[in-house]
Amino acid sequence: MPDLRQQIIGRRNKAAGETFERWISDACEFYLHKGLAYIEKTPEPFHITGKDRNGVVRGYYEKKGQPDYKGILCDGTGIMFEAKHTDSDRISQTVITDAQWKGLDIYEGFGAHCYVMVSMGLTRFYRVPWSVWKGMKELFGHKFMTAQELEPYRLQERRCTILILEGVELRNEDTERGTRTEAEQD
Repeated sequence: MPDLRQQIIGRRNKAAGETFERWISDACEFYLHKGLAYIEKTPEPFHITGKDRNGVVRGYYEKKGQPDYKGILCDGTGIMFEAKHTDSDRISQTVITDAQWKGLDIYEGFGAHCYVMVSMGLTRFYRVPWSVWKGMKELFGHKFMTAQELEPYRLQERRCTILILEGVELRNEDTERGTRTEAEQD
């Protein structure tokens, strides 16, 4: 018999993860309207095998998921990131699947901005550079990050929008250093 407690925890975590992804998608729309980025949620490769008379769809995932979001910034550079939620006081490096790891590595190799977006309890949000995520063991001595270790990557919110791109360096043809995105620009 399935453990009811584990089922409840699993459903709560799934709902929180979906909420976090919805908030990120809203932030992507915010940056699109500002003309700063076009970032899309990667659709899950789901194969439908049928539907019962109650309308419940049955199916399976065709392959392991890719990173959750990919797109392009206004300077022409790519961006890719995976979104992860936890209700714990730490996030484990192992929450990234092999397929997601590979995708982030490939995009990073081509010069894209790559991150893992982390939600802790749907109240604190972080943008961890992929290079930091991959180097957890060397940087922190373990393959997880605590809230304290995540703090330098904390994201701000404004008007109920998580500012996922604030501080991201943009290429600028007029200067060598580039500029940083600013949501305040109108």
